[in-house]
Amino acid sequence: MKVNFVDLKRQYEDIRSEVNAAMNGVLEKGDFILGEDVKKLEEEYARYCGVKHAIGVDSGTSALHLALLGLGVKSGDEVITVPNTYIATTLAISMAGAKIKFVEVEEDSYNMNPHLLEKQITSKTKAIVPVHLYGQPADMKPIREVAEKHGLVILEDACQAHGAEYLGKKTGGLGDAAAFSFYPAKNLGCYGDGGMITTNDDQVAEKLVMLRNYGQKQKYVHLLKGYNNRLDTLQAAVLRVKLRYLDGWNSSRRKNAKLYNELLSGSVVSTPDEMGYAKHVYHLYVVRCRNRDDVAEKLKADGVYTGIHYPIPIHLQQAYADLNFKEGSFKVTEKYAKEILSIPMFAELTEEEIRYVVDRIKTHAKK
Repeated sequence: MKVNFVDLKRQYEDIRSEVNAAMNGVLEKGDFILGEDVKKLEEEYARYCGVKHAIGVDSGTSALHLALLGLGVKSGDEVITVPNTYIATTLAISMAGAKIKFVEVEEDSYNMNPHLLEKQITSKTKAIVPVHLYGQPADMKPIREVAEKHGLVILEDACQAHGAEYLGKKTGGLGDAAAFSFYPAKNLGCYGDGGMITTNDDQVAEKLVMLRNYGQKQKYVHLLKGYNNRLDTLQAAVLRVKLRYLDGWNSSRRKNAKLYNELLSGSVVSTPDEMGYAKHVYHLYVVRCRNRDDVAEKLKADGVYTGIHYPIPIHLQQAYADLNFKEGSFKVTEKYAKEILSIPMFAELTEEEIRYVVDRIKTHAKK
């Protein structure tokens, strides 16, 4: 049997007629840049997240970058995040001209450890960027308490957490702003690159609308030094169709995760913990095992495709050698980087495929 890590073709087959009609509508109108579907998607996504504003941009990285600028982060500021995220999180901080500071993650959630957060705050700290890794929200209540105590802004990196919930409230409205990615493999993905910023702050939203479009409030009137980071109308049209299915797809992912948990219970691999405050949407289903690389290689030989998210922590990447971190700086992150394995997870995954994946894992994983 062959089991893909993700299968976007199956999803497309289910919504082919709706997606094709939406895209044809844009083609017929010739409405390609900041068109009607962008405006409608922004309204619908803001409503979905329970926030006042949503601003469409061209990628999750742009969403993170522009959101930081919109929140007032500038050169010389410090921004606190985690070392076990995708590099886009830290690249956005670097692009804003700020200095990166890291906080170790919790052993059970893989997310920012709120109890270690305050130690990293200095007079230069401006913002905190908790990452809702793999689709599970970070523990936002204690993070907000620290932020409020020190007058800091919070940007949620929700690029893997579309529709996830913290204490019954969806990601996107848990901080001062949030950044989402619509990369094709995400729970809500387009057919190229795309992103979204959400916020309840009217002034931040107004600034972001200008920043993404050359800094102009009206055509050829530029109030800011902005960027060309606009969401394509074609992608917005696709996302409007998909948004209607997101909760159903997330429910299927949660059902698949539950079956994985049951079948892997008692085995030598560690399965994800869903925290009591969270509704996990399983963008990735990540297990841990001692002989990870060997397991991944043997699974591939058996037709099971996997991933590692992420094999080298940010603080040990060559791109950030200037931060002068050494191995041993963040022990939980580094230990997990050697053990984590993302196994097939998508809404259309079948029970037969899940049982096959689990059988192969149990065959190859060692104590």
